[in-house]
Amino acid sequence: MPGKWYELGPFTVFDLETTGMSPVCDRIVEIGAVRVETDGSRREFKTLVNPLRPIPRAATAIHHIDDEMVADAPSFSVVAPDFLDFAENSTLIGHNVRFDLGFLQESLDRDHLPLWRGKTLDTIKLLQRTHPGLVSYRLQYLRRVFQLDDVSELGAHRAGADVEWTVQLLAIALTSVLKTRA
Repeated sequence: MPGKWYELGPFTVFDLETTGMSPVCDRIVEIGAVRVETDGSRREFKTLVNPLRPIPRAATAIHHIDDEMVADAPSFSVVAPDFLDFAENSTLIGHNVRFDLGFLQESLDRDHLPLWRGKTLDTIKLLQRTHPGLVSYRLQYLRRVFQLDDVSELGAHRAGADVEWTVQLLAIALTSVLKTRA
């Protein structure tokens, strides 16, 4: 039986920032990911994405990504193959993964790229099993409850920060799973 949580991997923890809430109508503006290998080593994937349309002010108010920031960024069709290569042969993990996976799959389909066919895991569902009864499973609440490392220089609701916190939550949850198996 594995002794460290990452030996259950490899894992690719990812987060997307978008122009809105609809995978059909809205577009991706940032992709952040950390790949954790079975030896515990990590690699990062981070890029802004030009959505090829204006970013609504309401979205910018949340993630602080504006039109000027993405003006020279590559489009999704350019960065998607690199992201898929980065995540290949790993379990794709997100906090509320259904949201991010919906955007990823819709965007891949729109650009006639291969869909993600690998495994996925939602840290919310995992934490609901390993730590039942919490008041909330929202990322910002869990940051406080589990006293996650401060990566605030990245900013909440930016893909890089949300990924770092999700990696920490994954470690907490999978360590709990391993302890119950021991």
